[in-house]
Amino acid sequence: MIEIQLLEIATTELDEAVTYYNSEHAGLGDDFILEFVRSLERIKAYPQAWQPFTQDTRRCQLRRFPYGIIYQLLETKILIIAISHMHREPGYWKDRITP
Repeated sequence: MIEIQLLEIATTELDEAVTYYNSEHAGLGDDFILEFVRSLERIKAYPQAWQPFTQDTRRCQLRRFPYGIIYQLLETKILIIAISHMHREPGYWKDRITP
């Protein structure tokens, strides 16, 4: 079974998004985490379902929040490169890509 691995910086981005949403409304950060986990389950079940985003990545958009999970399909795992807000600094994560 293929594993999912998050880069440390992607984990930090996830934590920051959860903290932000919880500060906006109690429990909203928890909703964000649930949506994130559902998206990871979809990625794991159908890793090639999303169109290539760059030459080496794909992006799965969260349904309820303006975030995308940027990931790479590697031989033995799915590597989460970024948890990216869709309207901020496009491409800031490109130097994280594993060739």
